[in-house]
Amino acid sequence: MINVDGHPAYASAIEELKQEGELGRKCRCRPSRYLNNIIEQDHRYVKKRITASQWFRSVDGALNTIAGYEAMNIIRKGQIRWLPKGDVVGQKNFVDRIFAAAA
Repeated sequence: MINVDGHPAYASAIEELKQEGELGRKCRCRPSRYLNNIIEQDHRYVKKRITASQWFRSVDGALNTIAGYEAMNIIRKGQIRWLPKGDVVGQKNFVDRIFAAAA
């Protein structure tokens, strides 16, 4: 089941993906503007950061920055199983390892 906000393009796109074999035949499109609210609220933090940064100069810069925002948001919310939400030192070490590996 794919929940969408009711925009007419979603139904045709999902149907096209079914015909191409990218989605299973049993996959259904359920237009409901309120069922995705939880997901949309989760992105509020990232949207706020992007607006504050006054957008981006390149696609690569945008991808890297948004990935960093998402990673920090996941850590902040305590969504990493092995890293407790209140373990600030562990979070700092985790971020150091991630960004050292990326550099």
